[in-house]
Amino acid sequence: MPKTVLVTGASSGIGAAIAQLFYKRGFVVFGTSRYADPNSPHEFPMLKLDVDSDASVKACVDEVLARAGRIDILVNNAGFALTGAVEETSVEEAKDQFETNFFGVVRTVQAVLPTMREARSGRIITIGSVAGYLTIPFNAFYCATKFALEGYSEGLWYEVRPFGIGVSLIEPGFVRTPINQSARLASKPLAAYDGPRDRAIAVVDRSVEKGIPSELVANAVLRAAQSKNPPLRYRVGPDARWLPRVKTVSPWNFFASVVRRVFELDAKGQPVRPARVSSSQPQH
Repeated sequence: MPKTVLVTGASSGIGAAIAQLFYKRGFVVFGTSRYADPNSPHEFPMLKLDVDSDASVKACVDEVLARAGRIDILVNNAGFALTGAVEETSVEEAKDQFETNFFGVVRTVQAVLPTMREARSGRIITIGSVAGYLTIPFNAFYCATKFALEGYSEGLWYEVRPFGIGVSLIEPGFVRTPINQSARLASKPLAAYDGPRDRAIAVVDRSVEKGIPSELVANAVLRAAQSKNPPLRYRVGPDARWLPRVKTVSPWNFFASVVRRVFELDAKGQPVRPARVSSSQPQH
């Protein structure tokens, strides 16, 4: 009997690659999107889901259970990027970032755990990031959500292991996805940060353009789903594998100087403003 997988944020990028791979491998796949149109052509059902809403999460999970009878694998992928200096970012913007990227995961996990625990089997797989163990300048709150997912997932791993439920974090480096094109910018930019901020964002944009394909992340998710004893962390891509090692063995001042150089924080000259458009809504 094919297993059922629920993938949040499956309209594009990593989520779409995951859903398509599982579908091709014979799984029963349900994708979700905040703006899903059930009448749009897809190889698998696309359900409407706003991970910021308790009611929306419950309705989505109830629909999957009604249609498939079970959820064997949950893939938490929905999220958005927020860029800007800490001082430029309002408390409300920071809360919105956590509401989607962190508490959105908490909501979906809470919704699927009862049936997984009753079945004494299941996989909970969350898309983390290299940003979960080192901070990208001018992305502090995005990184904070990924750091939070590290602690949350590790705690969850201990708690649900006795019920036969595996918990894994997928930690890719830079991935070629549209996430930066739809990133939200802090709403009250300060001129004092213009040079370093804009250069750092431009570096991130270039890194994303040269990043690994989404399919490599999807392959790691599939391995975590099919492994009898999946590890907690899967690091995907060369930068995700060597950067943590460098940070671990390097003195802080040396490591920080490398980060400042890579993101051109001390560069002279005019700032290079990235061609981004601020979005008023999270992208899933």
